[in-house]
Amino acid sequence: MIITEAAAESAVPAVPGDAGATGAPEREQLVWPWKDAAIRALVQRIHQLQAERAQAFRRLEEGHRQYLSSGPPYDFPRYRSTVHEVTQAFAAASREVLAVEAELAGPRAQPLLASHVRRLQQLEETRLATVALLQLMGTPELTGQDNLQMHQLKMKVIKTMEAISEVLQDLRFDAESAE
Repeated sequence: MIITEAAAESAVPAVPGDAGATGAPEREQLVWPWKDAAIRALVQRIHQLQAERAQAFRRLEEGHRQYLSSGPPYDFPRYRSTVHEVTQAFAAASREVLAVEAELAGPRAQPLLASHVRRLQQLEETRLATVALLQLMGTPELTGQDNLQMHQLKMKVIKTMEAISEVLQDLRFDAESAE
């Protein structure tokens, strides 16, 4: 499942912290697996996360198609479950993308690369919100409402995907220059 793969790949291992002489209970300190990775590896991870997002979008589209073909009566619980799984996958990817952005902006002192990652995250948020709105408008209760708006939203998704591709190219090119 998407969730299992995303969780396994973006899991942050816990390392027991030092309880020290304070007598305080031992706490677990989170360790980010990409801390000492080369910039090239961070950029590759961003690309892997984008592939996971693409897979999640495909699952969301498939779930919506199955929902529409399931009725009436429609199998909403199954669709809701799919949306929940995909939401968790997107959230896991977003957390890791934001961690890479923070690493690039802070310790790595790569503000240009960090800005590309930030822009990528913003575009993905726009894409997800637009796809969700399109799916909502495509539900049987709302079908046939506003074809012009549906077309405009579809064009927005396409343009957003093109912008995402451009940002990924810029990120790759600028990362090569940074090393």
